Amino acid sequence: MTLDEILASLFPAGHQVAVDADGLISGEGPLPDGGKALVTGVANGAPLGIEGAAKLAGAALAAIASGHKGPLVVLVDSDSQRMSRRDELLGLSEYLAHLAKSLILADMSGIHTIGLLYGHTAAGAFIATALATRTLVALPGAHPEVMDLPSMSRVTKLSIDVLREKAKSTPVFAPGLENLAKTGAVLETFDPARSLAAQLSELLQRKTAAGDDRDLIGKERGGRPKAYDITREIERLAAADA
Repeated sequence: MTLDEILASLFPAGHQVAVDADGLISGEGPLPDGGKALVTGVANGAPLGIEGAAKLAGAALAAIASGHKGPLVVLVDSDSQRMSRRDELLGLSEYLAHLAKSLILADMSGIHTIGLLYGHTAAGAFIATALATRTLVALPGAHPEVMDLPSMSRVTKLSIDVLREKAKSTPVFAPGLENLAKTGAVLETFDPARSLAAQLSELLQRKTAAGDDRDLIGKERGGRPKAYDITREIERLAAADA
C-alpha cells in the first residue's frame, strides 16, 4: 500500500496528515470512537538525520504537553539513520536516543504509541522510531532490519553464507518481517484488504491496558526464548533486595 492509501484506510472520514520535503510525517486524523490519533513518522525511504530526529521527538513531547490521551501512530518507511560525517559529529546517536526516549515518555504519559511499518527501515532509524513504540504492527511487504547481513558480515568477519544459515535458526539475529514477528517485536501484520481503521480500533481495544509484553510474545512464538524469564528473575531479585 502507498502512504496515501494507508492514510485513506486509517482515516476514511479524512485527515490532516502531510509529508514535508524531508520525508517527515505529521498531522492527525479522527478515530471511529470520536477521538483522534496524532500521526508522525518517516516516509519515502528517507534517512533519519539530526533535524528529523529532533522534529519527531518534538512531536511526541508536544503530544504529552497538550494532554493528548489518544494514540500516537508512527508510520515508518525509512532508510537507516543518515550516516554523514556532519550528523555523526553533531551527535546523531544522542538525537536518536532522545527520539526513542521521547516516544517511551509519551507511552508512560498515557499515550498509546503504535508503530506501523509499511516499507523499509533499518539500524538506528528503526530502533528510534518503530521499536520505541509500545505496539508495533506492519503491512505485508514491510522489511525491517536492525542490521542487514552484509553489515553483520563486516562486523563479525563471518561470511554472508554462514550468517544466512545462522539466521534460519535464530530469529533474533535475522532481518525481515517474519523474524521480527517471531521475536515479539512485531505484534501482527494488518490485512490491507480490510479497513485499517477497524484493525487499529480492534488493536487499541485489545492492547491499551497492556504494558510492554514483547518479551512474553517472543517466548510464546519461540523467537526469543530467554528474555521473559530473565526479566522476571531480575524483578524478583530486585524486589527481594528492596
